Amino acid sequence: MAEVIRMPKMSDTMTEGVISKWYKKVGDKVKNGEVLADVETDKATMELESYSEGTLLHIGIKEGQAVPVDGVIAVIGKEGEDYKALLNDATPKTEAKKEEPAKEADKPKEEAAPAKEEKKDDSKDAKKHAVAEEKKPVEVKKEPVESTSDDRKKASPLAISLAKEKGIDLNKVIGTGEGGRVVKRDIDWYKPFIAPAGMLTHHDKVDKESYDEVPISQMRKTIAKRLSESKFTAPHFYLTMEINMDNAMVARESINAVANTKISFNDLVIKASAAALRQHPKVNSSWLGDKIRHNHHIHIGVAIAVEEGLLVPVVRFADNKTLTEIAAEVKVFAQKAKDKKLQPTDWEGNTFTISNLGMFGIDEFTAIINTPDACILAVGAIKQVPVVKDGIIVPGNVMKVTLSCDHRVVDGATGSSFLKTLKYFLENPVILLGQAAI
Repeated sequence: MAEVIRMPKMSDTMTEGVISKWYKKVGDKVKNGEVLADVETDKATMELESYSEGTLLHIGIKEGQAVPVDGVIAVIGKEGEDYKALLNDATPKTEAKKEEPAKEADKPKEEAAPAKEEKKDDSKDAKKHAVAEEKKPVEVKKEPVESTSDDRKKASPLAISLAKEKGIDLNKVIGTGEGGRVVKRDIDWYKPFIAPAGMLTHHDKVDKESYDEVPISQMRKTIAKRLSESKFTAPHFYLTMEINMDNAMVARESINAVANTKISFNDLVIKASAAALRQHPKVNSSWLGDKIRHNHHIHIGVAIAVEEGLLVPVVRFADNKTLTEIAAEVKVFAQKAKDKKLQPTDWEGNTFTISNLGMFGIDEFTAIINTPDACILAVGAIKQVPVVKDGIIVPGNVMKVTLSCDHRVVDGATGSSFLKTLKYFLENPVILLGQAAI
């Protein structure tokens, strides 16, 4: 007997899914467990498996179209079987939800058709241009890195050696050392600029009004909804503190000299935050409307930027993990996020969140709380600035962090105490490392 295939609820926040790709077409044989299609949810692209066997008799949703959870997407049954009566019986459950959006969805297509015609002639050239831009940097060429003595004044010998080894042009690296000098960390963090397809460069001339419009992805819809709810529902307040990272930088370099998995400064911040949360459980809490939940476990969400928006996979029981375990786990999450392979179990259950924009050169910023957490930590770049030690002004490496707090749960004194403990751990990493092996 024919069976209706409906859109499953693939995450706790999912309300609809977009069929991004069909792997089967009408008339194909389907086995139990075979992948029918890829579904774009609010957080990831996931595989839709068949739990029925037979022939794919009907596809109700085209690639690129959205369907609400429990909406009809296909019918599987015996070859030649009449499924229309079954489909009519199944349709009323979702017809009310689908009918209006379907009509609205048709309108933009009709209006957008002329725009496609206008771009048609330029599409091949645009693709060629995008490929060319990917293969060569946009910037004007400067002198070779290793051939000028002036470069050696702007970069440390180790940075010059690493840049040459990795094929990096020092003229394109922003230095964070004294006087803008390029140092080892700048080479480690460097990512070459690649112009996205369709991006205007200095070669392009714009002499008429034009624009592009793109549909909002499921992920972007969810980000907009959740962050708006958080910002306008939770009364935010912000606490900023400077942390001297001199000792942390020495500790990281020493660890990376012997560890199999290289750690980042963000891994140190995760570990230090987990240790500080253990001492300040009120920060590791959630607002539940009629009660406050003080979590005994520490699950730290790590914000990772992807092309479509922001994903927050969770390092579970972070206070029980070593630095290298945290580093390895975050690297896996970053790759899975890039490949759209994160699963609901990867991003659910956070009790505290960290957002780090230091690698993008941002000195400090405020982040919107990732509900249901009570707090989120915004981490800025490490900068070399004058600091006073024992009454003498000396160069020091300082990082600013800002704690966004939900005032319904966390008071100023509580948040300040947490930051003070975090600062102590990061400025004295030997104590932090003493809590667990590397």
